Amino acid sequence: MAGVNSKSLEIPNDNLETFSIFWLDKQVNATEDNRNTQLKLREIINHLKTFDDLGECYQRILSLSTQDRLVLIVSGRCGRQLVPQIHHLRQVSSIYVYCMDKKANELESCKPDGYPAPEPTRTWVRVKF
Repeated sequence: MAGVNSKSLEIPNDNLETFSIFWLDKQVNATEDNRNTQLKLREIINHLKTFDDLGECYQRILSLSTQDRLVLIVSGRCGRQLVPQIHHLRQVSSIYVYCMDKKANELESCKPDGYPAPEPTRTWVRVKF
């Protein structure tokens, strides 16, 4: 096509979908079970991004447009650090915390330092344990 400026067609974000799934876990790519789960998730949604670094995941979440919608899958340990920082963001649609100790993570992930833990089901309606 003559006269089309290719630079005007560049899109900085490789995701053209509204919904994304981010999966944060130190072992996200370390086990065959996790890799198989990623393949199954990719059958449902094209934009699945995995993170094994909490800081990188946090920065990527903050970089999303408020028009984007994010479903976050997070391990209990990472969730205790990340969820209090992001649960209020408009672009965060749902957060799924998977863990072996559900009760501990429900209470601890909702407990700001030095304050009693609020009732998680009333405070964070988008967080599922």
